[in-house]
Amino acid sequence: MPKKPDVVSSPRRRSALWPALAGLLLLVVVGAWFALDRGPAPLPVATPKPVPVAESKPLRPAPQLVDEGQCQGCHSQQVEHWKGSHHQLAMQAATDATVLGDFADITFKSDRETTRFFKRDGGFWVNTPGVDGKPKDFPVAYAFGIEPLQQYLIDTGAGHLQALGVAWDTEKKKWFHLYPGQGVDFRNPLHWSKPQQNANFMCVECHTTGFKRNFSAADNRFSSQWHSLGVGCQACHGPASDHLEWATKKTPLDHAGFQQSLLGGDNLKEVETCARCHARRAPLDDGYDNSHRLMDDFLPSRLTRELYALDGKIKDEVFEYGSFTQSKMFVKGVRCSNCHEPHSTKLRAEGNGVCLQCHNPAGKTGVAGVDGSGLKARDYQTPEHYKDVPGQSGAQCVDCHMPGKFYMVNDWRHDHGFTIPAAAWALLGDSPTQRYTQSLDALRSGKPGAAAALFEQLQRNDLPAIRRATLLAELPNYPSQRALDLASRDLRNDGPQVRVAAVEALAALLPAEQRMQPLAPLLKDPIRAVRTATAYALLPARNAGLGADFDKALVEYEQVQLSLLERAEANVNLAMLYRATGRVDQVEPYLRTALLRDEGFDPARVALVQWLDGRGQQAEARQLLDDGLARHPDSALLQHAKGLALVRAGQRDEALKALRKAVALAPQNAGFGYVLAVALHDQGQRGAALEQLSKSLEQQPYNREVRLALMHYLQQAGEVDKANGLIEALRAINPEDPMLRPRS
Repeated sequence: MPKKPDVVSSPRRRSALWPALAGLLLLVVVGAWFALDRGPAPLPVATPKPVPVAESKPLRPAPQLVDEGQCQGCHSQQVEHWKGSHHQLAMQAATDATVLGDFADITFKSDRETTRFFKRDGGFWVNTPGVDGKPKDFPVAYAFGIEPLQQYLIDTGAGHLQALGVAWDTEKKKWFHLYPGQGVDFRNPLHWSKPQQNANFMCVECHTTGFKRNFSAADNRFSSQWHSLGVGCQACHGPASDHLEWATKKTPLDHAGFQQSLLGGDNLKEVETCARCHARRAPLDDGYDNSHRLMDDFLPSRLTRELYALDGKIKDEVFEYGSFTQSKMFVKGVRCSNCHEPHSTKLRAEGNGVCLQCHNPAGKTGVAGVDGSGLKARDYQTPEHYKDVPGQSGAQCVDCHMPGKFYMVNDWRHDHGFTIPAAAWALLGDSPTQRYTQSLDALRSGKPGAAAALFEQLQRNDLPAIRRATLLAELPNYPSQRALDLASRDLRNDGPQVRVAAVEALAALLPAEQRMQPLAPLLKDPIRAVRTATAYALLPARNAGLGADFDKALVEYEQVQLSLLERAEANVNLAMLYRATGRVDQVEPYLRTALLRDEGFDPARVALVQWLDGRGQQAEARQLLDDGLARHPDSALLQHAKGLALVRAGQRDEALKALRKAVALAPQNAGFGYVLAVALHDQGQRGAALEQLSKSLEQQPYNREVRLALMHYLQQAGEVDKANGLIEALRAINPEDPMLRPRS
């Protein structure tokens, strides 16, 4: 473990939401609110073959959850392993036996708030500032986790459970804040009272068995239920009523009465079972079905620049799935239980013993189901193996191949990509991972050869699905016929995450009327995430007679949002859906509800401002915007929206002030810079516009829209040499860009 490890301060389950919801909130760019019918210039595209849907079989009544005390009769060893595990003790009612923190009238002071921990009438309480910033006594309902920290869920009424931002360090025996040095108070979205810390939505599902949020939008109330606290047998194996019938009545049933078997076969079922909680993902429903594929119930994150380093190593709190599924281990058939005993969650062996199951002097694996081809007969425990890697002790395999970080301040977690340290790349020569990393760097930096590098990677047949999906998301920055062909090909990919990414890439590359032919077959895809993504992509072409398959998939997309009504994001999605489909009487109510769910969710406020403005209610729209800025003056999005509103009102000088402030608050946002440049140019400030576009392009050299605008303005200004320089730079980046075609 390094002496000065990186620290990412973020609660365990809560941070699993926001970036993943970029997929759930399918239009977070506010300008798109008025641009649902717009699209890029036409380009030809190939039509994929439809993905076959398996024939359904007659079903028995759905199996039910049972008392897991019955499991011990036949599975005593597994139950003994499970007892005392992190899974069993993931969530417990707050009692003297379960609460580890010091509640002996102890006061803890964070950056901006003071919290007092005490007991009253045998219960555990905290006095801390609530949603209004005023200190109040709150009861502790549940203890969360056991080590190296324990969190506490606070009952705030109406069924809402909130995760307190002050936790107990079980090793140092002291209280600490999960966001040290960040000045978190009641105005901050990370405050324990805010929606991002709502445990019903963000946490409890992965700390219980059989959880349902049961949110009532009518009265903003949770009636959440679980079958049992902690992660029990049925959380992974599924409802066991049919299994009991199989065991007691000898009824012949597939998979011993379970919906699926986690034994045998390939590693996909087991890995996806674990991924329901060990992945950065957004939910698509209230709860999950054990018989489903992962992406029927969840939308896992890709390897975005915010979450992962270029070489795929963990950056933000992403858990294990994304790292593991891009690894060679996953490709070779390794599954979670090869290394971890699944019931105790402990490692199968001490020290390097787990790795030596396969990586040993014999060069052979004794692990069933793992492809041992390519293993080298080598003693990896000698200094000769690791002596040439600078800065690595190498005594333990994990030192080099599973680097880690502290999350939640004191929770050390290993990267599960099983990577080769960058310091050793020179010893390996030109490896596929090295080429992938270099290609990703080139295309995210807009370097010469970026498009060729992207296309080369997407033509590989050995690219892990999550990496392919990540690269497909970059295709819209490099439009060409080849980009269309590659995205079209991946509509038929076996991986549902790849198909979703291909759908989204084609939607970005093609105008609405040209999306129908290639995308329509995926409206019947066997995976829900693919069907709903396709329906959304085809929404701008909704009047083109897409038929019953589109209608059904669009209803399914709507149902996903309706199952998430406690979230502002889902309410905005519904408002946008209803606007697009002509149900305009529903738009404003859902936008207002979004702000009730989370007044700090700026996209909802901006969408409502634009909706009211477009309906002639400018005064109310302006007041709504001013209210938001009074609460959040440093919101770049609100400042940007204010600038756009002032442009629409003809107050261009004031508009420029707001647009400039947005850019100052978020200089990395090239979109804000682009809009400011256009406004400056329209005001006759051409030099300032060129300067701003140059800055934006420097921030995002891959941003094609900014580059083209700068080229256009330079040509208008008569600066032909500079414009030609940008054209040649674009040619070096993407020689097949449609803008480089000779004009007839």
